[in-house]
Amino acid sequence: MTALIYSHVLQAELTIEITEGVQSAYKIAVVPFAAPEGGALNTDVVQIISQDLAGSGYFKVLPRGEMLTYPTQPAQVKFRNWTAIGQDYLVIGAITKDNNLYHIEMSLFDIYKKEQLKGLRITVGASSLNMAAHHLSDVIYQQITGIAGVFSTRIAYITNQFDAQNKPQYKLQVADYDGKNAISIAQSKEPIMSPAWSPDGQKIAYVSFENKVSEIFVQTLKTGERKSVAKYKGINGSPAWSPDGKKLAITLSKDGNSDIYILTLADLSLIKLTRSLAIDTEASWSPDGKQILFTSDRGGLPQIYVMPSNGQGSAKRITFDGNYNARGAFSADGKKIVMVQGTQGKYRIALLNLTTGANTVLTEGPFDESPSFAPNGQMIIYARRKGNKEILSTITLDGLARKDIQAAYGKVREPAWAPRK
Repeated sequence: MTALIYSHVLQAELTIEITEGVQSAYKIAVVPFAAPEGGALNTDVVQIISQDLAGSGYFKVLPRGEMLTYPTQPAQVKFRNWTAIGQDYLVIGAITKDNNLYHIEMSLFDIYKKEQLKGLRITVGASSLNMAAHHLSDVIYQQITGIAGVFSTRIAYITNQFDAQNKPQYKLQVADYDGKNAISIAQSKEPIMSPAWSPDGQKIAYVSFENKVSEIFVQTLKTGERKSVAKYKGINGSPAWSPDGKKLAITLSKDGNSDIYILTLADLSLIKLTRSLAIDTEASWSPDGKQILFTSDRGGLPQIYVMPSNGQGSAKRITFDGNYNARGAFSADGKKIVMVQGTQGKYRIALLNLTTGANTVLTEGPFDESPSFAPNGQMIIYARRKGNKEILSTITLDGLARKDIQAAYGKVREPAWAPRK
């Protein structure tokens, strides 16, 4: 039997590479913050803020070498210096140290209005400087765009690499959205797949083959405690949380065919939702919990269908572009669906507008998979092949800004973006 080991050991971190940008984005200068006495920090707070904003697709960040001056206090800001080089917004700040705590003061300015939009002071320990920088990015992003930021959120994903005996090692990892501070919450020599966050971000459901058959577990992140919730004959797969966190939509083949079931977590009771002779799988709930998306080949090829989550009604096909559509998921406002769309052997990430019916292909493929919306609905994380590597990338909904999140080693797959805490 394969041992399943839980640990909070720091794993190889992911690194971000911003590969594309948007020329029409807001122009913002993030000036290096004044460093505390004793010298520079190991964590470059300004670099993290700059990467966050640049990767969002809303901002074009001025390189440090192109800045004319380097103010760190509001009184030092001369707006004409920033107007002259065409900046829309300016961020300055200073970091001081008091015993083992760091105080970060940040100010955001509108250059053309010549006014300060936001002033903020936060205090953290050295181990929290990375997350503090993401928090400041959230503040800047929301102040300018009016949309909540997601830089303080987390992601889950699966890695696969070979050990010294050339045996595969599968790990379920949880990390900050940028791949930093990664920890392994489960690992096995047998496949682990399909991680899904609970709506409160406290638990993850996933499929493990540690006992040589598929089995669905629910694990509490804070304690590491986990519970087997589905171990039926045949397939036990694709868990998806209901919006109230009380149920999972899962795929089972215990009766022969692969169908969608609703599993109530309190008593592990089951309701069979689909009854087709086809393969029905990959369920996803609508934000109001009233509908279920799923993938089915009942029409001959995999397409996405929707039906009431109470089973009172028939399934309706909603995808018609491309000869393959799978892994559908609703946006947080329920107005869009992201999915994997296959055409002529290319598998790419596409977005379906449920109001207009417009189908927008966001990526180039050819082997893109597992899309997951950011909690603010403005970005999508997905897995793709880049050369001989399998990596994660994020892309904005217009497809114009993409960044890669690369692991130091191993294959990285099946990302799931956590809800905002």
